[in-house]
Amino acid sequence: MAALELYSKFARVWIPDTTEVWRSAELTKDYKPGDPVLHLQLEDETGFEYKLDPKSIVLPPLRNPDILVGENDLTALSYLHEPAVLHNLRVRFTDSKLIYTYCGIILVAINPYESLSIYGSDIISAYSGQNMGDMDPHIFAVSEEAYKQMARDEKNQSIIVSGESGAGKTVSAKYAMRYFATVSGSSAEARVEEKVLASSPIMEAIGNAKTTRNDNSSRFGKYIEIGFDRNHHIIGANMRTYLLEKSRVVFQASEERNYHIFYQLCACAHLPEFEPLKLGSADDFPYTNQGRSPIIEGVNDLKEMEATRKAFSLLGITEAHQMGLFQILSAILHLGNVEVKERGSSSCGISDESGHLAVFCDLTEVSYESMAHWLCHKKLKTATEILNKPVTRLEATNGRDALAKHIYAKLFSWIVSQVNKALSTSSKPHSFIGVLDIYGFETFEVNSFEQFCINYANEKLQQQFNMHVFKLEQEEYMKEQIPWTLIDFYDNQPCINLIEAKMGLLDLLDEECTMPKGSDDSWAQKLYNTHLKKSSHFEKPRMSNKAFIILHFADKVEYQCDGFLEKNKDTVNEEQINVLKASKFDLLVELFQDEETPAAPSSTAPPGRAKVGRSTQSFREHKKSVGLQFRNSLHLLMDTLNATTPHYVRCIKPNDVKAPFMLDPHRAVQQLRACGVLETIRISSAGFPSRWTYQEFFSRYRVLMRQKDFLSDRKLTCQSVLERLVQNKDKYQFGKTKIFFRAGQVAYLEKLRADKLRAACINIQKTIRCWLARKKYLRIRQATITLQKYTRGHQARCLCKTLRRTRATVIFQKYTRMWAARRQFLRQRTAAVLIQRLLRGYTARLEYKRLVCERKALLIQRWVRGFLARWRFRRIKRAVVYLQCCVRRMLARRELKKLKIEARSVEHYKKLNFGMENKIMQLQRKLDEQHKENRELSEQTRQMESHSATELEKLHMQLKTLQEVEVESRQRGDLVTSLQEELELVRQELEKNKEMVAELNEKNTLLKSEKDEMNRLIQEQEQQIKEKSESIHQEAPEHLQAQLNEERFRYQNLLTEHLKLEERYADLRSEKEAAELSKHDHNRADSGFSSSQSESIHSSVLTGSEVSSLEREDAGQMAADVSLLLKLQRRVAELEKEKMDLQSEMDTKEEQLELEQTKELEDCQRVLGAQRDYEALKRQELESDNKKLKKDLQELRQSLSKGSGSKLASPGGQAYNVLLEQLNSTTEELEMRKEEVLILRSQLVNHEAFKHKETGTEGDSGDSSRSPTLDLHELNEDGELWMAYESLKETNRILVSQLQTQGQTHEKEVEGLRAELLQLRAELDQQQQMLSNSLELPHDARIQASLQHEISRLTQQNMDLLEQMGKQDKIIRKLKKHLKTYMKKFGEAEGVHIEQSSPENMVGESGRTVSIVRKERDFQGMLEYRREDESKLFKILITELKPRGVAVNLVTGLPAYILFMCLRHADYASDDQRVSTLLNSSINTIKNVLKKRGDFETISFWLANTCRFLHCLRQYSGEEAYAKHNTPRQNEHCLTNFDLSEYRQVLSDLAIQIYQQLIRVIENILHPKIAPAMLEQETIQGVMGVKPTGMRKRTPSFNEEGSHSLESILKQLDVFYYTLLQHGNDTEVVRQVIKQQFYVICSVTLNNLLLRKDMCSWSKGLQIRYNVCQLEEWLLDKDLQGSGARESLEPLIQAAQLLQIKKKSQDDAEAICTMCTALTTEQIVKILRLYTPVNEFEERVSISFIKSVQTLLKDRKESSQLLMDAKIIFPVTFPFNPSPVALETIQIPSSLNLSFLTRV
Repeated sequence: MAALELYSKFARVWIPDTTEVWRSAELTKDYKPGDPVLHLQLEDETGFEYKLDPKSIVLPPLRNPDILVGENDLTALSYLHEPAVLHNLRVRFTDSKLIYTYCGIILVAINPYESLSIYGSDIISAYSGQNMGDMDPHIFAVSEEAYKQMARDEKNQSIIVSGESGAGKTVSAKYAMRYFATVSGSSAEARVEEKVLASSPIMEAIGNAKTTRNDNSSRFGKYIEIGFDRNHHIIGANMRTYLLEKSRVVFQASEERNYHIFYQLCACAHLPEFEPLKLGSADDFPYTNQGRSPIIEGVNDLKEMEATRKAFSLLGITEAHQMGLFQILSAILHLGNVEVKERGSSSCGISDESGHLAVFCDLTEVSYESMAHWLCHKKLKTATEILNKPVTRLEATNGRDALAKHIYAKLFSWIVSQVNKALSTSSKPHSFIGVLDIYGFETFEVNSFEQFCINYANEKLQQQFNMHVFKLEQEEYMKEQIPWTLIDFYDNQPCINLIEAKMGLLDLLDEECTMPKGSDDSWAQKLYNTHLKKSSHFEKPRMSNKAFIILHFADKVEYQCDGFLEKNKDTVNEEQINVLKASKFDLLVELFQDEETPAAPSSTAPPGRAKVGRSTQSFREHKKSVGLQFRNSLHLLMDTLNATTPHYVRCIKPNDVKAPFMLDPHRAVQQLRACGVLETIRISSAGFPSRWTYQEFFSRYRVLMRQKDFLSDRKLTCQSVLERLVQNKDKYQFGKTKIFFRAGQVAYLEKLRADKLRAACINIQKTIRCWLARKKYLRIRQATITLQKYTRGHQARCLCKTLRRTRATVIFQKYTRMWAARRQFLRQRTAAVLIQRLLRGYTARLEYKRLVCERKALLIQRWVRGFLARWRFRRIKRAVVYLQCCVRRMLARRELKKLKIEARSVEHYKKLNFGMENKIMQLQRKLDEQHKENRELSEQTRQMESHSATELEKLHMQLKTLQEVEVESRQRGDLVTSLQEELELVRQELEKNKEMVAELNEKNTLLKSEKDEMNRLIQEQEQQIKEKSESIHQEAPEHLQAQLNEERFRYQNLLTEHLKLEERYADLRSEKEAAELSKHDHNRADSGFSSSQSESIHSSVLTGSEVSSLEREDAGQMAADVSLLLKLQRRVAELEKEKMDLQSEMDTKEEQLELEQTKELEDCQRVLGAQRDYEALKRQELESDNKKLKKDLQELRQSLSKGSGSKLASPGGQAYNVLLEQLNSTTEELEMRKEEVLILRSQLVNHEAFKHKETGTEGDSGDSSRSPTLDLHELNEDGELWMAYESLKETNRILVSQLQTQGQTHEKEVEGLRAELLQLRAELDQQQQMLSNSLELPHDARIQASLQHEISRLTQQNMDLLEQMGKQDKIIRKLKKHLKTYMKKFGEAEGVHIEQSSPENMVGESGRTVSIVRKERDFQGMLEYRREDESKLFKILITELKPRGVAVNLVTGLPAYILFMCLRHADYASDDQRVSTLLNSSINTIKNVLKKRGDFETISFWLANTCRFLHCLRQYSGEEAYAKHNTPRQNEHCLTNFDLSEYRQVLSDLAIQIYQQLIRVIENILHPKIAPAMLEQETIQGVMGVKPTGMRKRTPSFNEEGSHSLESILKQLDVFYYTLLQHGNDTEVVRQVIKQQFYVICSVTLNNLLLRKDMCSWSKGLQIRYNVCQLEEWLLDKDLQGSGARESLEPLIQAAQLLQIKKKSQDDAEAICTMCTALTTEQIVKILRLYTPVNEFEERVSISFIKSVQTLLKDRKESSQLLMDAKIIFPVTFPFNPSPVALETIQIPSSLNLSFLTRV
């Protein structure tokens, strides 16, 4: 179709306008070639005649159809021109509140001047992994594209962010870096992503300032290279800066500020650490108060300062360096307050009355006199001498400001270098992504050197952009094999040559700077002479000789020459720099250490680019100007960008008043021209801008095809249709996969499509209106007949009703009169009965009061008489007892006196010592034996001395070798000192780690307490729900269920975090153990322990059950903070050191314990010493007695010797009789002593064992046993006396303890009797109360009350007896079980004994044992295995068991049954160690299997078995709540010896963990299928119709191989469902899994819908509703309606209804608010704004309608989050499901190879 034919009636065009730039109008008359005017009608319905130029006949640009307005990509517009671009951006920005738009390869970002919630982590997750055209335009989409291309193509990328001040460049660059940091993360140790993000607040503080256009304007350019390793993790970064605006340090325009850091310093002036800087308010310093706007609304400089300091610390800049930076910055502020006064016409001086110069000198630590002198003087060098010349006041002020700017520039460069050091990495990056944040094209009323450099940089970037766009267009045409025609595009190389070529502007400027008397005027004349009328891009203003004009690609810019030379030189007084270099301030000296000469120009180009080291003279000859440095750095930047794949972000400032979502057309068009967007549009429109795939064209324009046009090949079909519809073949081209259209052809095709659909709509309307009219007629006829029928019926019913009422009235009167008479009679009878009752009651009460008075009088008399009798008895009793005491005391005193007299008499001693002569003789014999033993010991001693001499010689030899070793150790002293220093550093770090571990332990305890609290709350709430379920079932069950689910959700989230920490800690433990093994040899060499001891320690630690319990305890001690765990992982070596320190601390504690024990032993020794002293005194007394006895014996012998041969010595004589009597008495006493010794020796042995337990060490016990042995030998040969003494003491102790126990039992009995007495008294009082109450009742009632009381008493006694009987039954059952166990053990021992004693009975016994085992095996349902087969059991049953193959053919839950049967046998054998090992090892093995094989089938299989194992533990626990579901046989199999309720909780936690892992696997499988199947696939043919797309085409997913459809999702759901059922999962668990799956489908679909404008249409809502119906049918087919899965789809259903509902009136808004209860306000408004018509007869949602919906929804209290959380997992419950399978019937297949299991 020709272009002129499009200008027909009702066609819309754009006409220029002075206010709105472009204005829309509609043709009221067809245009014919040759017409001088166009007849138009404006939008306000006013007529307008647009005059055409008769020479050029340029028609106004046509307007795109409404369905193409608001597209994501500007290149998707049919008409590509400036008004179409501007209108599309305005509709998206102001109406839809969308700030991002694609323009080919460019992302156009408009500053909203409002905080938007589109940069959260949920948005990052939504864009991660998506193709660029699949989602709405976003800075994250560009970042993802760059990251994906870097990972896929292994090529470096760059993102070029440009725009003028206030357009949002810095924010866009910051969000791009945040995306990279979030998506990629960092490698192992360095947290580079945090450091990269931390560099932003630092650079904003020192490089950003408030301007009239932007509150946070970047006054420098920067290029950040983010380095990635081969795994695409961030490992480092590097920053380059360009052209810092130094003049802002000393001058700010009105309503502007200096750099943020100065105001942050002033805000912190009151802090103690900033008091030495002597700062004040920002109004006190000229460098900060010139703009008169020191405060930015909504910005707190104090908090910003905290963020800046935190960022400094994160980047490794110490507090000392930070304070040094702040000190230099404060010195700059004080330097600006230094006042210069004139001293004549050509000299000046410093007026430092306020002392600011002194403060400056103190802060910089320079000489005050030198600085004051050189601020007012300068040094001139001639050929013969050096002169110091004073300067004028103006020159001194300029010199002061130049010095301040130079110091700040040096400080800025130093900070950038420190940031680069912090971001650098030792390894070379494999690839990088560069983010260029650079100033856009600038033009002001007065443009100077800064604007010249900025526009020069933009010329270079625009050239690179044009070449890249041209290259992409060429590649696209060549790829599709389209004939390539050269596209004419703007080439700005002549403008660049004008600036940078030889004899260009920069060369002439540098040449003029080297001239002795160079000036701005002479430079301007050189420019005029060189380039005027020779270059088409250079012009001279008409009214000025000090300016020039350059025709840039964006606009003409006039530059004023004043200040060019000075800014290009950037000179500073040489002597002032020397004074600063002589400072004692190290940081200040470090800033100037690279200065070659004081007069060298200062530049903010990237540090380290210019090589230094030449002499001062040579540097002066070849010093670089600012322009030259900027040109070199710009060339380096362009080389970097050309070596990467660029991505462009153009930031647009919508208005100058910073109003949110308001677009100024003039400013927008100016920036669009400057940033290259319109140039991209022009290049695209010159060729074939509209590009459709054949499938898209077929789907969109199928309505234009006839039946005969449909061919088997879609490409041939499209070609035939286009040849019929568009006659001019130049308007389109056929490529390999796409159709290319000229500009305007898509609009023409849309017009044809709309006409065809409009005609079809008219036909449909005609038919429908006919059908409605006939339907209305039939309905009216039927209504008339029905009305007549009901009218006649009504009349008949009225007559019948009248007759009924007459009869009813008569009956009513009859019954009313009867009722009145009866009521009168009953009232009289009641009154008579009441009077009688009151009289009888009054009489009874009088009689009762009389009886009570008599009873109380008798009671008082009884108690008084009893009290008097008891009082008299107690008085007489006390007198008798006192008399007895006096008499007994008198008699005792007499007896004591008598005993004392007898003890002093000699006869008494003789009686005591009678018969001791034999003992003395025995002692003498023992003494001889001791002498003999002493001689033998002395011989042994001499032998030992000889042996020790030989040993001494050996020790001397060893001493020599040790001395040699000592010499070697001295030589290694230096190494020891260095190791000690390292040890000190390690100790310091260990102290920090200890604090961290303490924090972890505290958090762990908090988590444990929270977990226990949650368990308690859950149990309490479950109990409350059970108790109140009957009463409030109809009131609020949903609310209670929601609360319960919330608590479960919190608990399971805590459990998930706990399990993640447990897994993380297990990894750390494995790494730590590996590190220990690597250092084992070194530690063994340095250790002081023996190898056997270490082996025993390792073996004791690594036993099975202890390992698992220890791991659980250690895992429980970990905290919930993942960042601290990462630090622990990075410092495994430090943790190893910490372990050694803890070991040493434990050793010290053991030493302290040993010291305490030694102290206790010393106390015991002191006590024993006192006892030995006492025994020594006794021994002395006994020795004195022995001497007396020896003396008496001697006298007796003498008397016998004297009387020898006489009759006295003969038998029967006097001496013989005396001796015989003494011998008999001695023999009796000896026998008596022997008996006492035999009795007391047994007590002494027990006493010695008790003393050995108290001492605790063999040495001490040996000492305590040696000391009494020595005393015993001194006393007598057997130690009988000492033993007797000790036994008496022990006997006394035992008697005392027995008396105490008897006293305690007596007290307990007394207390029990008192309690019984109180109970009896209470019963007596109750009986009396009941008796008194019964006396008041009549006789019949009294009998009835007594009977009820007796019945209740007997019932209570019966209940008590039943309870006691139950307890006795439980005790009897328990004792029977113990008796069986003991009998079994006794039988086994007896059987072994019989087998050993009688081999003949062995065969019969064994046969009898086999038959018993078989009978028990069939009855018990248990499995027995040997301990060495335990690992084999877990390997076969868990590790190597596959869900497919063998496991599928087994009984569902067979592994769980086998494990439980093994557990039952361990419980039956009362083997607690085997029980704990079996459970812990099973849990750990299942975890390891799921960790290694995380596929869906494995997880589903072990979820089913874990739940079955948990149900078995519940079912056979013996608890009544679970046992009531069992059969009697199953109740016999209950666990008997162990309570495994804690392990049930552990298994429940494991099941929750497996369930969550299962859900994550399902999400990973379903996630890539959901959006294509639910949104992109055309499930209803002919309804959708694909809209035109631009260069950013979404990924096609319809009718292609490998694409996902709704059928694929339904098949996948079938696989999940049947797999879960096949593995034996509980039905309730399956329902919860299905509910979670449907929630994932809903959340992913809705999130994609909210982020894709092309999906928000009426037809898409119809498709979503159809897909949801398919899912509901699937639920109905599987009988899962009550699972809650359908309710989880409610947000998606409401979103589809919102797309289809009418959206015009206020009633529609109220209907939307009532309908969309599952959607948040943000989601509703977002969908309304994104709603896009697909056809022309659809209407857009008006802004007023959206505002009315927002007004109605403003009172909602809900989350402000836009996207649904697709990662959320609903709390899961595992209801008890008892198994009907009997354990004894389970058969183990031979295929499992479990033959080592024995059925019991």
